[in-house]
Amino acid sequence: MLSLLAGEGTALVAPGLRLSRAELRAASRRFAARLHALGFRRGDRLAVWLPDGAGWLQCLFACAQLGVLVVPISTRFTTAEARRVLGVAEPRGLVVPDHFLKTDFAAAAQELAAETPGLHVLVGPPHGLLEGSDGEAPGTGDAGDLLCTFSTSGTTGVPKLAPHDQASIKRHAQNVAAYFDMQGGVALGALPLYGVLGFMQAMAVLAAGGTLVSVPVYDPIACARAIDAERVTHFFGSDQMFDAVLGVPGASLASWRIGGYADFVGWAARVAEAGDARGIRLFGLYGSSEGFSLLAGRDWRAPLAQRIPAGGTPVSPDIRFRVCHPETGAVLPQGEPGELQLQGYNLLQQYLNNPSATAAAFTRDGWFRSGDLAVDEGGSFLYLARLKDSLRLRGYLVDPGEIESHLAAHPAVAQAQVVGVSLPGQGDAAVAFVILAEAAEEAALLQHCRAGLAAYKQPKRVLAVAEFPANNGPNGVKILKNKLRDMAEAALKDPAA
Repeated sequence: MLSLLAGEGTALVAPGLRLSRAELRAASRRFAARLHALGFRRGDRLAVWLPDGAGWLQCLFACAQLGVLVVPISTRFTTAEARRVLGVAEPRGLVVPDHFLKTDFAAAAQELAAETPGLHVLVGPPHGLLEGSDGEAPGTGDAGDLLCTFSTSGTTGVPKLAPHDQASIKRHAQNVAAYFDMQGGVALGALPLYGVLGFMQAMAVLAAGGTLVSVPVYDPIACARAIDAERVTHFFGSDQMFDAVLGVPGASLASWRIGGYADFVGWAARVAEAGDARGIRLFGLYGSSEGFSLLAGRDWRAPLAQRIPAGGTPVSPDIRFRVCHPETGAVLPQGEPGELQLQGYNLLQQYLNNPSATAAAFTRDGWFRSGDLAVDEGGSFLYLARLKDSLRLRGYLVDPGEIESHLAAHPAVAQAQVVGVSLPGQGDAAVAFVILAEAAEEAALLQHCRAGLAAYKQPKRVLAVAEFPANNGPNGVKILKNKLRDMAEAALKDPAA
């Protein structure tokens, strides 16, 4: 893994810090020596509860040298949430900043250590390098050693941790760099490294011999300034992030060439069109914690209409996909929606300390069940929705995005989200929520749906809200469909709502 830092040039630009590739290599080796002196050995685990920056990357490459598994923890997590991650991962050590965003992480770490005998706590600055040791630790790490986990459960519940080994991380970073033309580029890291999209963007630009520009706390103005100051060429994020950065007054953004987005709030077409107007090639992506972010993407060189949808072509021919019937498991023909299933070097082999989740995640013939609704396009795929968010209306499997797009075409509708509610004796019913750009009655919006959608696709209610419930997660702001389903169920029970 240290070979990703080979060569000269700048590896990292962060607030108040600029590190060359040689400096980051040397700092990582010093931290590996410190960990080795503390007794860390191949197969051990180190929890990293740090903000983005030099220390985070230093931990990662030090652990790669030793064969230690990094377990990232979100800096947004409370002590209780961090405790749940530690309970699953069973690490030997925990690295924290002394403080960050008005939180005393050192005190929180000591509280956790008091509950976990033998847990080493290492404290460092929030943005700078961690203290290392003299000497040289042995290079016991191997390509097959697990290197980093990614959480699949957000901020509540017991997390599932998806670990990936050194070989797959390096291989995917190189494939991503080649697919998205990142050689010698400069990438803006505005998403946290503990999330798989922020992490893989960082690994890819380092693999390409380029520079990561880190913005530890996302802010659109700071991002726009960093793009202009550091001549950023690549930026991967969410549709909402891109919309905000593109809207920063006075920002040139002239160096930004390529950007892939996760379509979390339905602004894919809006941001792709805005990017095109400024010469920025923006496009839809697909990825997951279990199979890496940037697993697939639209061709950034293609015409605008072809770049907008989520999904795309896998970044390597060694990543394979198929679309199967959700109930029978039969492989479906092109054009028919079903569950996206995956095989390839990019997939986890098992969830950490969770054999039951591992067994449920794979088919009998070894394909990973993504839980996503998709359509095989022939060499590429179209991502539609999470399978649990899809609708079964009068026996038909329906993509909620189709109804959302139709509603959003009404001049009074700024954004739309659609969920399904199970009605006893009737099956699923669609309920739509809209954020209005101008006043409109529910009856008019229902009539708009009747005029343009098949009868079985028409929503039972169209409810105006001021905002959608959302979570600011590791890969950007994501609308919480489960909260919308609760709201929909309440509305159907009370027609006056």
